[in-house]
Parts: sequence; structure tokens; C-alpha cells
Amino acid sequence: MATRHLYLARHGAADAFGELKESGRRQAALLGGRLAGLPVGNIWHSPLPRAVASAHELARYLPGVPVAEAAELVDHVPYVPDEAELPRSWAGFFDGYDEAEAAAGSRVAAALLDRFARVPEPGWPDSYEVLVTHAYPIAWLVRDALQAPPVRWLSLDSANTGLTMIEYRTGLAPTLVMFNDMSHLPTDLRWTGVRANARP
Repeated sequence: MATRHLYLARHGAADAFGELKESGRRQAALLGGRLAGLPVGNIWHSPLPRAVASAHELARYLPGVPVAEAAELVDHVPYVPDEAELPRSWAGFFDGYDEAEAAAGSRVAAALLDRFARVPEPGWPDSYEVLVTHAYPIAWLVRDALQAPPVRWLSLDSANTGLTMIEYRTGLAPTLVMFNDMSHLPTDLRWTGVRANARP
């Protein structure tokens, strides 16, 4: 049975201009140390600078592993719910999203799943891939793995360099192995990127 192992991580902490902060570099380095023992075949990253820098920082701990951009990992809104399914706490968030923007986000979300949520064919070798991306694409991939309704991506959030792992195995439903795990980070570097009133 072939297995595709996806290791999803949100980029490190960034400033208001989207550039990686020093704390974000430390987070990415610690994530790289955690992943160093795995037979990773590829590191993919979003085209946005904070993800690019995070991917190259963690790649220092995975020498020889190719690092490449994947446009599907860009930060985007994957699904705009209609008014009937929108949770009250999200009221107003989608104000200003027109049909064209929603359709564009939906296309990126479909491409993301087509490229990275694909179950391996029988006889394919096992693979290990690291995806450095953003909270929304991670939420969309997790929601899909759990076969949850599209609106449920809203209920999933990831901290900077929080690690999520999904396994895709031939003939089986996807397995969410872990979500938003921060055990590689010291206390002072955990929970960045998550609203302050939600941090434990």
C-alpha cells in the first residue's frame, strides 16, 4: 500500500509587510530540525515572501532536498459561504468579496486539492513532502481530508510553523495524523499568528 505523507506548516511569524521576522526565522529553523530525520523528497512553498523565506530556512536542515514554489499554496479564501451557512462570528468577514473573487479562490482551492490531496496509485513509492503555506490552505486541506462541509474550513486555524500531517493511502480515506502541533517550539514562540484572546 503506497502512502503519501504531507507535512503542512504555516510560515513563520511575519511583520505587517509580510516579511519574515527574526522570531519567524527561529520558528522555521526549529521546524526544520524537527523534520530533519524524515526522508523528505520535496519542499514546496507559497509564492509569498514569508513562506519562501520560511521554506529556505527550514531547508537548511534538509540538505539536498529540492525547494520549489507551488502557486496553489498561495494565501487565498478557498470558499465563500452563503448567508445561511455563515457562522455569526464571521459576519462581515466576507463583505466586499464579489463573485469573481470568490470564483478565483474556488479555482485555486480546487487546484490545491488536485495537486496535493491526491491518493497514490497502486505501486507508487511512498513519498514525503513538506508544504510551507498559510492558515487558509491548511484549513482547506484538513477539511477535505475529514470530508467535512466546505464551510468548516472557517473553524480551523494554524499558528506560525504549527505542524499538520495528513496521510493519503491507496484504497483508504485520508488520515489526519496531527493538526497544528507546536511541540518543536519553546513556549515564547508558540501561538504566534493566532488571535491573542484565543491563546491558552
